[in-house]
Amino acid sequence: MNTRTRERRAGPYGVVEEITITAIRKTATAVGCTAVLLTAAAACGTVQNLTAGQKVDHAVDRLGEQKSLAFQLDLDADADAIKALASEDDSSEPLPPEAAKFLSTLSVDVSVKSRKKLADSGQKDLIGTSVKIKGTGSVLAEYRVVGDFMYYRSDMKAIGEAMGVPMPSADDLPPGQKQFKKILEGDWVKVNAKELERKSAGGASKGAAGSGDVDAKTQKKALDAVRTVIGREVKFRTKGGSDGVEHVIATGNFRDLLTGVFDKLRPLQEDLPAGAEFPTAKELKDAPDKKVAVDFTLKNGDLRQIRTDLAVLSDGPQKVKLPLVLKFSEAGDVSAPSGATEFPVDEVPGGSPLSRAFMGSGF
Repeated sequence: MNTRTRERRAGPYGVVEEITITAIRKTATAVGCTAVLLTAAAACGTVQNLTAGQKVDHAVDRLGEQKSLAFQLDLDADADAIKALASEDDSSEPLPPEAAKFLSTLSVDVSVKSRKKLADSGQKDLIGTSVKIKGTGSVLAEYRVVGDFMYYRSDMKAIGEAMGVPMPSADDLPPGQKQFKKILEGDWVKVNAKELERKSAGGASKGAAGSGDVDAKTQKKALDAVRTVIGREVKFRTKGGSDGVEHVIATGNFRDLLTGVFDKLRPLQEDLPAGAEFPTAKELKDAPDKKVAVDFTLKNGDLRQIRTDLAVLSDGPQKVKLPLVLKFSEAGDVSAPSGATEFPVDEVPGGSPLSRAFMGSGF
């Protein structure tokens, strides 16, 4: 990293963001592959594939029949494996040991509850949603969306201890920024979601200020397009288990799969929610030309877990495993937290971690 980059990211928020961005860059492509296989697993070529693919498809349908759902995403790897994989990226500085340990404990928990079946739910049907970032045995950051408000809290002390980076205290706040005291002390704050969305859109496009829902016709077009590619590029097979547990293994060439999917989806991009950015042709060309496998774990027909090894996408010589795991369960608490301090929309600084959290794009 050059001096200018280091200066630009100086400060506690910048350090956290830099480590997080590094982790996201390592995992985003595999997460995308997992999502593609999950949403379009029914499309296969041969009779054998069709049987295996339909099992996953039916399990996904059963998830959509629920009104309450939670999933947890984490890396099932120790600090040494994460550090070894990160060291293969010549463009990055070596990952500090404390950062590798921090990432090894990191997980994302998402819960959602709706008045309708999730498959039929739009934004207006949701009772509440919750996103938690957990690590080192505690909740590091969390936001909830309930009714007209978004709620946010973060444990800056725990983040600082986990990262080995000193975090500011309420006493460090300059004059005129005392409203951030609640955040630094780990208390809940809230903001009116509709007002913040209007501020963020700035009167731009209809899509940017809209609800973000995708109409049923567009959903069907997107799903059909993806299924066509899955049917051509992905092979499915079953692997037996016991006590009602069964594994369905989906394999395909990562670059061919992503290129095919986004080529099919690109004509629909204008009908998708604002901010749904697609990779460029160059980025797709640079994607790993590797075969990737995704393991779907079913129990009595229900989808319980999705697992894939990120390490297979690396070009380095390290022989480590870096499993990315997605687990499904019942939703936890998504109610509005009591005692939250309301932030006026004009006091939420654009581009800050608080703003990104409230807009649902990260912490």
